[in-house]
Amino acid sequence: MGSADFILVINLFVAGFLAATFMTIALYDVGRVSARWLAFGYGLGMAYFAIEFSIPAFADARLPVVAAFAVFLGATIAFNGGLAHKYGLTPPWVPMLFFLGVASVAVYLVQDLPRHSLTRMMAYQLPYAAMQFTALGIVLSSRQRLGRLDHILMVVLTASAAQFASKPFIAGALGGWGANPQSYVQTGYALVSQSLGTVFGLALALLALAILVRDVLAEATSKSETDTLSRLLNRGGFERHAELALRDAVRRGAPVALVIADLDHFKGINDSYGHACGDRVIETFAGLLREAAAEHHVAGRIGGEEFAIILPGTNLAAARLFAEGARSAFGALPIEGLHTDHRCSASFGVAELAADEGFSDLMRRADDALYAAKNAGRDCVRLSPGIAMRQAKALSGRG
Repeated sequence: MGSADFILVINLFVAGFLAATFMTIALYDVGRVSARWLAFGYGLGMAYFAIEFSIPAFADARLPVVAAFAVFLGATIAFNGGLAHKYGLTPPWVPMLFFLGVASVAVYLVQDLPRHSLTRMMAYQLPYAAMQFTALGIVLSSRQRLGRLDHILMVVLTASAAQFASKPFIAGALGGWGANPQSYVQTGYALVSQSLGTVFGLALALLALAILVRDVLAEATSKSETDTLSRLLNRGGFERHAELALRDAVRRGAPVALVIADLDHFKGINDSYGHACGDRVIETFAGLLREAAAEHHVAGRIGGEEFAIILPGTNLAAARLFAEGARSAFGALPIEGLHTDHRCSASFGVAELAADEGFSDLMRRADDALYAAKNAGRDCVRLSPGIAMRQAKALSGRG
């Protein structure tokens, strides 16, 4: 067994291992369609390496060569389908499969050209490069936020496409790819080509695997931080995300405000109308917060009927307007299960971050303002006395 044969065998087992790994992820999360397509792609990779290994046994290798080409190109198409599902796009199956058919016919026809014809080599390698560039386009077209791993994946896809496009020239520099298909695996080019295939195939697979695992962990974290009834962050999730948002706003020198809301007479609603109706009140108020919040805001349900929202880039006056708007809108909303003339209300406490305090201090002052709203008769907004007093002192000092 030559060196190229040995690498073919290694590639066969590596492709099988990767197919099994992606299938394991697919079985763990049945909704992750991308993992199934990636598993199928590397399964086709196994078939490709098996056909390549068997080519020397054929007297006329035309059909096995075309079959190997089509199977490997099909593997890249399946990989692209997996990427499209992962990045939230509809896979371009029709153009990719049409391209597979046209490219396979072209490879069959160029078998009559001289073995070392550049046209023949290009017909075999350029379709692979085209599919790698298609994968790059899929990632670039995604509307998802791309992280470091996604950008590394794009770099590797570009390099992989370039190595496919350069293989005809590599073959020429190394003395060709054999006098016939049967002697291909004995050439120096076969060793280089299979080695490059191993490096890029493994790099792409590991990056795709890392990205999928990252997404699985992120979704698991998101589920653990989400309150199932309100679909807002729970207290732990809110505090973690709020502190991050607060830190980022402080770093940028932007103001930060916190609004805490508590539903008025909520126990009475549960006692008079039942817990199912109370749940609908929570869902309604949470839906109102989700609609009112901007993308960079952080909203959560931090207690039974208590809610909070961090407003980065918002000062005390703007935060008060936000709270007043939410209070007014909630009071006008009908709740299923309540009498048509019954309207729910909420009390709000608002605080703006001071230069010398942290998140816990901001929470405490907003909470104090909320209690002031409750003591003032509910269904109203109160500002943190701490900030109000500081502003009053500053103004009196100027006078």
